[in-house]
Amino acid sequence: MIVYNVTVNVDFDAHDAWLRWMQDIHIPDVMATGLFVEQRMFRVLADDEGGITYAIQYTAPDMAHFERYRDEHGPRLQADAHAQFGGRFAAFRTLLELVESTPTSLPKDHA
Repeated sequence: MIVYNVTVNVDFDAHDAWLRWMQDIHIPDVMATGLFVEQRMFRVLADDEGGITYAIQYTAPDMAHFERYRDEHGPRLQADAHAQFGGRFAAFRTLLELVESTPTSLPKDHA
């Protein structure tokens, strides 16, 4: 399993429009490629004077799926983001490979 993590710091003045665009347009467009099986969006819990930071994670079943996304869809979707919000956000990307996962549940008194 491959996790494509995109960490984005968005300016305060663009935040609300950017968040709506991500949730309503960009993330659905990425998922519509059919190359990812799951997406998750996290807000980074840190005091950041330069904006608000998010980590968006897209899970691909294998490297071949991610590479198809990167080659066939990534440039267009990244260009869309820059057309909408260029200069008002900074992003960096990380590729992760799942090594181990242990699902668990909290005891009932901690739920």
